[in-house]
Amino acid sequence: MSNITFSLAELEQVVAIAKDAGTAIMQVYAQTDLQIEVKQDDSPVTAADIASHNVIVAGLKQHFADIAVMSEEAADISWAERQTWQTYWLIDPLDGTKEFIKRNGEFTVNIALIHQGKAIAGVVYAPVLGKCYSGIVGQGAWLEHNGQISVLDIRDRAVQSPPIVVGSRSHVSPDVAAYLQTIGEHQMLSVGSSLKFCMVAEGQADVYPRLGLTSEWDTAAAQAVLESAGGQVVEYPALTPLQYNQKENILNPYFIAASTAWFAHK
Repeated sequence: MSNITFSLAELEQVVAIAKDAGTAIMQVYAQTDLQIEVKQDDSPVTAADIASHNVIVAGLKQHFADIAVMSEEAADISWAERQTWQTYWLIDPLDGTKEFIKRNGEFTVNIALIHQGKAIAGVVYAPVLGKCYSGIVGQGAWLEHNGQISVLDIRDRAVQSPPIVVGSRSHVSPDVAAYLQTIGEHQMLSVGSSLKFCMVAEGQADVYPRLGLTSEWDTAAAQAVLESAGGQVVEYPALTPLQYNQKENILNPYFIAASTAWFAHK
């Protein structure tokens, strides 16, 4: 399958699945005991991660039975098998588990459709914030906030003066600090999970430099939203498009997510 079409109606189905997953997460969020466990890579996992995973996988299998699914909570799929995938779902059932544990609301449900290495559609849902971002590359991006839908389009947006940089609450690497020095004067905002990409897609920030380790499921859905809104996500320092399922390990290279104007500005 060299070409794929993905409709707004199909995107709405994925939005509904993400919201159902958010409901499952919030049922755990309301409990006093979050049942935190630690995975082999020392990252935390909760009952909410698993509940969200189960909802998403069931929903995708119901509506898109012929498309493979890869999830952070079921990532033990061999490279030999993944190499054969032209199209697949890449999901992070609860992105920002640390934010979830801190109960600051800055966590998301991430669902992306990957085709030939590119994130072509995505949904990022932040249940506590009442925000659902969605997009199909080449068709558009949208934000639903407490029932109100707005179009996300930053193609004609100029870089602010001074530029606004968004970064992580949980990770600040020396390499990011060095990159910030190259920018000069800037404003710095911090937010958790995929919401950093979404702030750029909303026009609330100009650039998100991530010069540290992330996994492919951390970025795919939000990359699709940002690129659908007219932004770009590129490897750093190569400045080539960030792609998926190109190698055996699922770690991303360093990357920069920003408005198109940012790259022209730089």
